[in-house]
Amino acid sequence: MKNLKKVFLRWETFLVVFLILEFVVFGAANPKFLRPASIMTSIVNYISVCIIALFVTLVMITGGIDIQAASIIGLTSIVEGYLWSDLGVNIWVAVVCAIIVAMACGALSGFFVAYCGVQPMVVTLGGSFLYSGLALLVSGLSATPAYQGISGFPSKNDAGEFLEFRFLGKGSIAGIPTQIVVYIVLIFFCAWLLHRSKYGEKLFLIGVNPQAAEYSGVNTRAVIMSTYVLSAVSAAIAGTLLTSNVDSAKYNLGAGYTLAIITAVVLGGTLNTGGKGSILGTVLASLIICILRYGLPLCFGVSTQNLDLPVGVILVLVVLGREIAGQHMISALFKRTRRKA
Repeated sequence: MKNLKKVFLRWETFLVVFLILEFVVFGAANPKFLRPASIMTSIVNYISVCIIALFVTLVMITGGIDIQAASIIGLTSIVEGYLWSDLGVNIWVAVVCAIIVAMACGALSGFFVAYCGVQPMVVTLGGSFLYSGLALLVSGLSATPAYQGISGFPSKNDAGEFLEFRFLGKGSIAGIPTQIVVYIVLIFFCAWLLHRSKYGEKLFLIGVNPQAAEYSGVNTRAVIMSTYVLSAVSAAIAGTLLTSNVDSAKYNLGAGYTLAIITAVVLGGTLNTGGKGSILGTVLASLIICILRYGLPLCFGVSTQNLDLPVGVILVLVVLGREIAGQHMISALFKRTRRKA
């Protein structure tokens, strides 16, 4: 009975109920909402946020934050396009080079946070401007105008099937879009990394008490820096999938994703102060936001330009609710202490 009570009190249970309610409400408002193909398409359109949120969870569990991932999407995209289109580099070599560039960006920001003690918000905010500027600079080197975007990536065979690079964004495996398959693989990887490996234990320990982690023999600086590298790599993967999907490499691809990424992580139950979080919670929260952005325009005619409003409201309510709950817990603790005295 106690175990059942714990399940119902888990935050993930609330997220599952919320997700089910979305399907019930939107499905009742418009039966077209429940079409499996449409739902999968909506997830594919939002997959970049879902992927990056997984790894930003690791960053925030250590007590940090990463708001530069969206700019790394654009940098990754334009680097791949420039290397392939203007320099004639093989597309897969270009993808590897773009991922290495993203790793360097993550390592740079992680170094300032972990080894120089600069606030993560300040570092990643500066990083978002820096990497967006670099993306614009690379775009200026290309013969293709920046507003147009680099397109024409290797795409179809004679049978009309997507292949090579475009298969990542437009192909399917056993009827499931390739991007969703990649996302599922990353979910299992992150779940193992965070909840089943010693690396995950170190992340939680650092988030709860960095000094205790250091005394326990954990190289806190290296671990913290590694989370920003992983987050940047996830942005590179998201940028590659997005570029492959839309067949266009642009410096500003992924712009405006920052709010949704942070909201997905916080809504998923990860504390902004660190020490608590789960991959399952982040996945459920990402799907909630995805379905919300898909259902509101289809079922209630909400303009796509106004979809950031409900996402922002959710973020504020979750943070506010946690603060209120935290104050109640503290006051209850004081009451118990006084009674014992």
